[in-house]
Amino acid sequence: MLNAMQHKNTRALVDRITEAAEASLAAQGCVSPVDVLLGIGWLDPGAPKRWRRGQIDCLEAAIQTNPSRITEAMTLFRSWAAGKGLSASETQHVARTPQRQTLRFSRSGDPTIEQLYRSQWVSPQLSEKKRERLAEKASRAPELVVIQPLNAGWACHRCGGTGGLLMMENPGPACLRCVGLDDLEFLPSGDALLTRRAKAKSLRHAVVVRFSKSRGRYERQGLLVEPQALKDAQGELDAQRSE
Repeated sequence: MLNAMQHKNTRALVDRITEAAEASLAAQGCVSPVDVLLGIGWLDPGAPKRWRRGQIDCLEAAIQTNPSRITEAMTLFRSWAAGKGLSASETQHVARTPQRQTLRFSRSGDPTIEQLYRSQWVSPQLSEKKRERLAEKASRAPELVVIQPLNAGWACHRCGGTGGLLMMENPGPACLRCVGLDDLEFLPSGDALLTRRAKAKSLRHAVVVRFSKSRGRYERQGLLVEPQALKDAQGELDAQRSE
């Protein structure tokens, strides 16, 4: 009776994984373990975002099942990918923090398990150029996000200071000086060409957002960029526009 129930549960999990993996593959030409975990409902959509912001130590801590079931699901997923003839490519995942630390997937941090999580499975029907673009996109470091707070009375959890901009960390809001971004200059939205050029010239940048109560979402206000990058970009545009 117990074996029959276990077999039924395994079959049900196989079907769920297959459905989630097929959907991701059809939508983007590739599929990762995180895509599958989201698709079968073991990860809530906000968990990867919190993980990338450094608010979760490892992604497995947010997976809503026990470790043995996670192992079973990942084994079934790799079996499905191999059966489809997909090829694996390893991607890099870094945090959306100024430190850009490598993100950890598993509780154990075992290198073999981490590599399995980082593997993205790609359709063999895609061209080599398309595969390279997918790998580059998956490994691209996420943009840093800085917030213009609605509450002017906030306090930095590190130094107790305040300011017009903050970055959220796991313990709470942090001022730009404490996170090492206070040397950047604010470039408001409005001039798309200047924004693109300044961003391209700046080795560091961060997106500035502010919460809109009327729309119920964060909206982009501009960028923080290196002052010299902004100066150079502005100089180039001024010269071009005066010709």
